[in-house]
Amino acid sequence: MTVLLLALAGGVGAGLRFIVDGLVRARARTALPVGTILINVSGSLCLGLLTGLVAGHYTDSSWGLVLGVGLLGGYTTFSTASFETVRLIQSRRTWFAVVNSLGTVLACVLAATAGFALTLL
Repeated sequence: MTVLLLALAGGVGAGLRFIVDGLVRARARTALPVGTILINVSGSLCLGLLTGLVAGHYTDSSWGLVLGVGLLGGYTTFSTASFETVRLIQSRRTWFAVVNSLGTVLACVLAATAGFALTLL
């Protein structure tokens, strides 16, 4: 049953990523992949919150598995961020590539830390 729930949650997460990225792309006219950055940062924040809830025994660890690995694993995407960084380098937009790669990693770690910290309040 857990595998089925993981698969279902992963599909929902991927669908959410598709919708959010489409909405952001329609509004943000820049070479910087703002949609992917927003998705990865918001997913990291949610994963930090979820991790804190599981670690603090506020929710069952099976929910952490289904929502963390399934939903948020399907929602966030490191591979797309990496591909978009390479695409920026290939199009000679080196500054955007640096901002995308280093900025995304830093923002995601900070968001996850903030999410986890919020569960300690």
